[in-house]
Amino acid sequence: MHEMSIAEGIVQVLEEQSATQNYTRVKTVWLEIGPLAMIEAEALIFCFDAVTRDTLAEGAVLKIIDIEGEAFCMQCLKNVAITQRYDCCSLCGSHQLQVTQGDEMRIKELEVE
Repeated sequence: MHEMSIAEGIVQVLEEQSATQNYTRVKTVWLEIGPLAMIEAEALIFCFDAVTRDTLAEGAVLKIIDIEGEAFCMQCLKNVAITQRYDCCSLCGSHQLQVTQGDEMRIKELEVE
């Protein structure tokens, strides 16, 4: 379950940022996740609750913002929506797609005290 190590990494970022941003408690974390990131949102939320115990983020809410998958088709030179790797272009059927969005995960916003 790599969601546990991802949750631990999020807490590490929160603790590092608290030193430079001067906050002592995290109340809410908004996390953007694309469909190509291969992360189970429910598992990540469960793991986040477990790893935040006895940290500055204990009791914090993890809110997931789903972002769309997108790729550039090298055949028809258009951007198209995708839901998984190796999708074909919805316009021309080509498999020559370059992912441009949807494989990332990032902390978008924090609510802190």
